[in-house]
Amino acid sequence: MKLYTYLRIGLTFSVILVIFYFYSIKILNKNVVNIEEPHKATKIYEPTTERIEFKRNDIVVVVVACGDRLQETLIMLKSALMFSKEKLNFIVFAEDNLIESFNQKLSEWKSFTNNGFTYKIMTLTFPINDAEEWKKLFKPCAAQRLFLPNILKEVDSVLYMDTDTLFLTPVEIIWSYFYKMNSSQMAALAPEHEDPNVGWYNRFAKHPYYGKLGVNSGVMLMNLTRMRAFQWSEYVVPIYRKYKLKITWGDQDIINIIFHYHPGKLYLYSCRYNFRPDHCMYMSVCKPAEKYGVAVVHGSRGFFHSEKQPVFQVLYKAFEEFHLGGDVFKEFYQPLEAYLDQQDNTNCGHIKDVFLKNVRRFIDVDYNNHK
Repeated sequence: MKLYTYLRIGLTFSVILVIFYFYSIKILNKNVVNIEEPHKATKIYEPTTERIEFKRNDIVVVVVACGDRLQETLIMLKSALMFSKEKLNFIVFAEDNLIESFNQKLSEWKSFTNNGFTYKIMTLTFPINDAEEWKKLFKPCAAQRLFLPNILKEVDSVLYMDTDTLFLTPVEIIWSYFYKMNSSQMAALAPEHEDPNVGWYNRFAKHPYYGKLGVNSGVMLMNLTRMRAFQWSEYVVPIYRKYKLKITWGDQDIINIIFHYHPGKLYLYSCRYNFRPDHCMYMSVCKPAEKYGVAVVHGSRGFFHSEKQPVFQVLYKAFEEFHLGGDVFKEFYQPLEAYLDQQDNTNCGHIKDVFLKNVRRFIDVDYNNHK
């Protein structure tokens, strides 16, 4: 009888230990998430009553502007309107103090382009917890893009652009890459580098990243429908929590980490769709741009406003000086060509034709008649 009692006591004690063990593991790991799988989060977005709907094939360009990025953003949007033949739809996420200025300028442009585009200005929407921390992650408000699938619930796809980018080709050319993706791919990006000898991720990153050299997030096609099905936004917060002390480039690093674990979800397009100073400041390394011309120029790290590589400064200047509705050839192309001619002695200036090739191709006049 005593033996039976001891066995029952021992068995009960063993069961208690097992339960205690698994409960302890649960407590210890409650904030540790397998970042290869989505994390089912509670509602993390501030409430919004704004509702945006587009037809499935509508071209939607999204940009996020905070701080001193008003003018830079407007010039990017102007460059989109200069070359595109399709009707564009802009969504601008902006700080409250910038909304009136955006509305004033975009309304003005809309009136003399005969309603050639639509626009919607939206307030910033970050996770309820740590909203200010997300807002200040890397560039002001850049992390907003990470939450677009859940914010723009009625929108199928968007082209996200950093404020410091400029179109040298119609937006619809880039948009066409949605139709080149396979059924699994939910986004398209360009590589961060072409040359491993100067690559940042392969030399310095302390976190996982996509492929051999990582990707740059400045020009990002986003199929929001597929991203929602993938539960994209449920990966973002746990990844940030795990790597917040190791990421340098903010939202771009989080994007790299996600696609490191899910490389089949990403379409990689060429460097000509995100041409940065790194592609020419030492030597020309973006061969597709040499052959087909630059489609989007990205003045990353402040190069549009710096004399470090003056080619990027004069590109920005030419777009800034052009008045929408003017003669693109006389008032934009010719001044740009003259500006670039003055940069022949710089490394990026040696390949100045890569910046002119697509402009010549898509301006409204017959270039040869003006030669």
